[in-house]
Amino acid sequence: MQINRLFGLVYYLMGKNRATAQELANHFEVSKRTILRDIDTLSSAGIPIFAVQGKGGGISIHNSFVINKTLISEEEQQQILFALQGMSATRSVDITSILTRLQVLFEKTGTNWIEVDFSRWGNSEEDRTKFDLLKNALIKEKTIRFTYFSSYGERTTREAHPLKLAFKSVSWYLQTFCLLKNDYRTFKISRMKGLEMLDLSFDSSAYTVPNIETAEFETPDLVDIKLRIEANNAFRVYDEFDEKSIYKNLDGSFIVNMRIPHDYWLYEYLLSFGPAIEVLEPQAIRHELAKIAVKIAEKYT
Repeated sequence: MQINRLFGLVYYLMGKNRATAQELANHFEVSKRTILRDIDTLSSAGIPIFAVQGKGGGISIHNSFVINKTLISEEEQQQILFALQGMSATRSVDITSILTRLQVLFEKTGTNWIEVDFSRWGNSEEDRTKFDLLKNALIKEKTIRFTYFSSYGERTTREAHPLKLAFKSVSWYLQTFCLLKNDYRTFKISRMKGLEMLDLSFDSSAYTVPNIETAEFETPDLVDIKLRIEANNAFRVYDEFDEKSIYKNLDGSFIVNMRIPHDYWLYEYLLSFGPAIEVLEPQAIRHELAKIAVKIAEKYT
């Protein structure tokens, strides 16, 4: 769009001081004639932009021209730039041009202060495609269809109105109004397969998105569990559990009290600790885990 290119020209020249028409044409991927027309448009609008012909010449903006940024404090400028970089964490939002413009406006020499990547190992392209589709569905207010695999292994086909993306406890979730349940539901994005955007619009203003803390998840009931974990797994204890739920014993082992979804995934998770973990409570989970361990052992005897 022309208006975006005009703003881009202004910011580009403020950062470069001077550029040739051909350089600008190459940068904005338009013809040299289009750039010259844009220069005339900006000049007519009162922007002190001018061209100098000959060796060492080019197009520039008078150094007296500034964009007022005094209403934004230094701390607020940094918070804006940090927030924009956080938006790029899904790899589906291209903030390069925006950061370049704000870098000039805020007179910053660099913005690469932090690297964040929420995509799973080896799945960045798949996640980027999924986030891109969800982003478009949210912006355009379009219904989505997908296959969902619950914690029980149950497979269902859902249609839903996407309302909000949320990152909670090392995972991404999509808050929706599920048409199958006729109610609000929150889905774990990694369990959504065959995602597609339908040509069915909805009005997002008709919905009130529940707080992620109280949202209805497509997960089973939670259970309180007490674990004893050996000292040699201290790195996992501190990585995966809330510090308030951890008690360190004199022998270096840990007691962990937590609330967790009670489904088959729970047993797979506990087994991932191998012999370094013991379920102390409840007895039902302790007995079920023992049965699974016996079945595993039978495969290797």
